[in-house]
Amino acid sequence: MVVVGGGIAGLAAALRIRDTAPDGTAVTVIEQAGSVGGKLRTGWVADVPIEDGAESFLLRVPEASDLAERVGLGDDLVSPTSAGATVWVDGRLRAIPGGNVMGIPADLEATAASGVLSDDGLTAVRAEPGRPGTPLGDGDVSVGDLVAERLGPEVVDRLVEPLLGGVYAGRAGHLSLRATMPALAAGLATQPSLIKAARATRGKPGPPSPIFGTVRGGLSRLVTAVAHESQAAIRTGLPVRALRRTADGWQLTVGSAGLGGSTTVRADAVVLAVPAGPASKLLTDVDAAAAGTVGVLEYASVALVSLVLPGRLALPPGTGVLVPASAGRLVKAVTYVSQKWGHTLDDHRGEPVTVVRASVGRHGEEAALQRDDDALIAAVRDELTTLLPAAWPEPLGAKLSRWGGALPQYAPGHLGRVAAVRAALAGEPTLALAGAAYDGVGIPACIRSGQAAADQVLSALALQRREPVHG
Repeated sequence: MVVVGGGIAGLAAALRIRDTAPDGTAVTVIEQAGSVGGKLRTGWVADVPIEDGAESFLLRVPEASDLAERVGLGDDLVSPTSAGATVWVDGRLRAIPGGNVMGIPADLEATAASGVLSDDGLTAVRAEPGRPGTPLGDGDVSVGDLVAERLGPEVVDRLVEPLLGGVYAGRAGHLSLRATMPALAAGLATQPSLIKAARATRGKPGPPSPIFGTVRGGLSRLVTAVAHESQAAIRTGLPVRALRRTADGWQLTVGSAGLGGSTTVRADAVVLAVPAGPASKLLTDVDAAAAGTVGVLEYASVALVSLVLPGRLALPPGTGVLVPASAGRLVKAVTYVSQKWGHTLDDHRGEPVTVVRASVGRHGEEAALQRDDDALIAAVRDELTTLLPAAWPEPLGAKLSRWGGALPQYAPGHLGRVAAVRAALAGEPTLALAGAAYDGVGIPACIRSGQAAADQVLSALALQRREPVHG
């Protein structure tokens, strides 16, 4: 069995195959990059471990924490040591109000107290529950269009879009409600009020518990452990150039077409856990219509600038700050890493330091990233001095991590397109799709996607073995 793509979705698929397939099943993971892990990669800056990509995962869904337990890292799961973020509004930091659902203000008093909205903005929000409207039903709409129509543009600009941008690096007006906020969409099926739907989504308050978690020492430890436990043959630095059906399975063309040539790999089943672009190319000879539908998915490019600074900077309370797109800034978010993740400095020796990480890049703003590394780092450092009220000394170390085409943009109708692709491929059950292009961009969603793909192909192979052969 072959898994194409060595990100966390592909590795989760490989481990699921190892855990559930018959003894003796051979699993190979083929990855184009020089190492596995995809966007889970821990680096070092001035002797401090810092995530070059994703920094954490949701704990309210179990897939990531369960996977960590499975590979022996359960005792190394850690949660943030500070809470609460701010948003940069009119040149000031305002607390993101509690009780919101991805920026939808379910708690009107907390929203008013935060000062994040103007008086006119608050008036629009308070009036929304009683406004008439049409329930969403089974349809889909962009988050930005719906929120602006129901709650006013300020809620989009100052709350919803900064929060969505932190996840998707996209604009709210181009993102699908059903794909990005499925629980909220369900709450709008029979009634039109966003605030009522948000309140229903929150449910009854329970005891406080951490929302996010990560692995002490970095998420690369999770990657390494999953790869090891899968017992898969890991082949890196190899592009898969073609995929076609054969009489008894699948044939993959692996390697470059130039010097060194390519080789052929045969498999009983294949999990495609790669981004939409390469997946579309590989599906061309399998189902052209499915390939075309997968290929329309757009991606946003982002970059992360990590700084290790001498001393303990007097940063604002909380975990960081979000910057609305309307502010016209390069930086879209800043994480106070050493404040949010206290474990980061557990093994640091020497003088005290402060660690911050800035995120830049939104969908459609790729030109802002088209400058050399030193210039981009300098531009980010310059913006930090105006965004945050702190003295910014010369850093002990700085690192830029670029992620071109990193985050899929779920446009309205995304779930329908994914369903159509899978329906088109239903006749090939030993071929499964996985990864952030389809069912969610977070680490748990990618893990779940990889595991589901593994389950699909294993079930198909088991059924094939049980079918009688007529001849």
